[in-house]
Amino acid sequence: MQYSSELIQTMRQALETVVANVPAHQSVFGLKAAVAECILKAAAHGQTSYDGLVASASDQVQAIISMLT
Repeated sequence: MQYSSELIQTMRQALETVVANVPAHQSVFGLKAAVAECILKAAAHGQTSYDGLVASASDQVQAIISMLT
């Protein structure tokens, strides 16, 4: 799937926002990659807004942390 440069930038910003909001004591190896995958999946399903991407990924953070620990 091809994404516009604008959407790629939006996805990057969403990724950085979500990862920055994870408390340091919950940050685990692989978290950023897993959150990026979540954002890519959301974009592939038509979610293209910054707020929507952040919300989609934020909803999955705890499950991702549980999976990686």
